[in-house]
Amino acid sequence: MTSAPFGTVLTAMVTPFNEDGSVDLDGVQKVAKYLVDHGNDGLVVSGTTGESPTTTGAEDGETLAAVKDAVGDRAKIVAGIGTNDTRHSVELARQAEKVGADGLLLVTPYYNKPSQAGVLQHFRQVVEATSVPVMLYDVPGRTGTKIALETYREVATWDTVTSVKEATGDLPRTAQLVDLGLAVYSGDDVNTLGYLAYGATGVVSVVGHAAGTQLKAMIEAFLSGDHDEARRIHTSLIPAFEAVMGVPNYGATTAKASMQLLGVLPNRTVRSPLMSLDDDELEALRTGLATAGLL
Repeated sequence: MTSAPFGTVLTAMVTPFNEDGSVDLDGVQKVAKYLVDHGNDGLVVSGTTGESPTTTGAEDGETLAAVKDAVGDRAKIVAGIGTNDTRHSVELARQAEKVGADGLLLVTPYYNKPSQAGVLQHFRQVVEATSVPVMLYDVPGRTGTKIALETYREVATWDTVTSVKEATGDLPRTAQLVDLGLAVYSGDDVNTLGYLAYGATGVVSVVGHAAGTQLKAMIEAFLSGDHDEARRIHTSLIPAFEAVMGVPNYGATTAKASMQLLGVLPNRTVRSPLMSLDDDELEALRTGLATAGLL
């Protein structure tokens, strides 16, 4: 089993906003503390669920600093620095290193759909910009490009590339990535148990906003050999998986609403073009979380 460089349960945490859309740094710290108190040994800051496409570099730095101040060394802090502009990602990576991030989350460039040579060039330039450990993020459903196994073979030889957030749905490839020496994290909550079966070491979660403790227990049960208990916990969480991931533009919208339902945040404000859950969607989320025993 490949080691877990950033812990086993990481939540891609939301970036709380005030009603006027400005970043709520007090809310950032409340969410970070809540997650670490509830099963998370790692946090991803300013990822897609953190609405990074609509936050500025300065806001990303302030948010990262607020999280570091809130949780200290109680959890590994991974900064989302992936964009479709290599120069911008390099700037964000260097900023994250200065603030003190434990890791960097580097997604495949999106929309411009580079070749595999272009993906490799992008990765190399960003990775070489700092000495911070890197988790790649493969999510072709959002980026339009899947990282080829040949590309992985190259990046796996780079000292600071330690891991992959895997969200392709290609679960069997996990075993190949592990054989290359990469730690694999499930990037799809409902498939986490399957990823573990192929050798994954943990999860980067959205549902972890509400179910961090349960996800931790599921992973610990599986890795200790109690597969029946792991399957029982997974089954109990299915209503939550469906409620959180069953909404268009899920992620920030449902995660923020989860934090509101749990009393951690006072609102569920997101930035356009996202739209906050309406009342019917909020009730459906409430029902799913309650059915899973999370409220």
